[in-house]
Amino acid sequence: MPDMLSLSGDRGPLFKKQVGPSEDEQNGLITGIRRDSTMKSAKIISFSPTGTTRRVLEGIAQGLAAQTVEHLDLTPARARTGTIRELDRSLALIGTPVYAGRVPIQAAEALSTIKTAGAPAILVVVYGNRAYEDALLELKGIVEEVGFRPLAGAAFVGEHSYSTETIPIAAGRPDKEDIEKARSFGGLVREMLQKRGSLREVPALDVPGNFPYRDRVSLGTSLESGNDLCVRCGKCGEVCPQEAITVGEDGIATDRGKCILCCACVKTCTTGARRLTHAKIPQYLQMVAALCRDRKEPEFFFPK
Repeated sequence: MPDMLSLSGDRGPLFKKQVGPSEDEQNGLITGIRRDSTMKSAKIISFSPTGTTRRVLEGIAQGLAAQTVEHLDLTPARARTGTIRELDRSLALIGTPVYAGRVPIQAAEALSTIKTAGAPAILVVVYGNRAYEDALLELKGIVEEVGFRPLAGAAFVGEHSYSTETIPIAAGRPDKEDIEKARSFGGLVREMLQKRGSLREVPALDVPGNFPYRDRVSLGTSLESGNDLCVRCGKCGEVCPQEAITVGEDGIATDRGKCILCCACVKTCTTGARRLTHAKIPQYLQMVAALCRDRKEPEFFFPK
């Protein structure tokens, strides 16, 4: 369920299977950092139904000034088929939104299909201006389990999934200031990698959070379409990461068991037909808006 709180894609190609460690890897050097300290390449790995997480990662990649940036978008259901992807040791930027203080289970399952032998990783969570709670620590645990080596982490704010014109919650974020801070964070990561050069020189990364992680939360509802406003354009079905929406002659049907309340369909709908219909939603939105009134800024975490 969306970070009550936040929600934050490219249907990018899968990465090449690693044939074997390069000479630099054998020497413990960070792949993608040339000997003249220029950044050769980076990979963006994201789950980002409404695009906010991906925009932050792209800003960080700009700050890294990598010559090439590849994308692996884990948002579409077809990208989360369980096929094992073996990646090389180029720097990876890994990001997800926060759903009620946790990494979305869909993102966690997709990331578990990736394998790598010690690729350096920058970890990012994007939340809706309330709190990211255990999400960054959980993301660190997930990527370490599949072989990544976390080097730095960050928590950014994105427009809350449930934000509306009448009850705005972190509306428009990440905004220009956020993206500039994302570029700045990328620059700081670049400087750190250039100074250290070898993974052996990078201490372990500590990030905030608690373990065991907080329980997952569900509102027990789904998004629906108001047929009086729906024009059957099908855009909601195209952006749904769960393929939970079916467009037919009789209207729009939503599979409640698949819907994760990411609100990608709501953000895409141009007529206002997609909406949450649960009776408690208005009261809940007012409560969240009050909790998220004060602007929170991005937080960066580096090894000490």
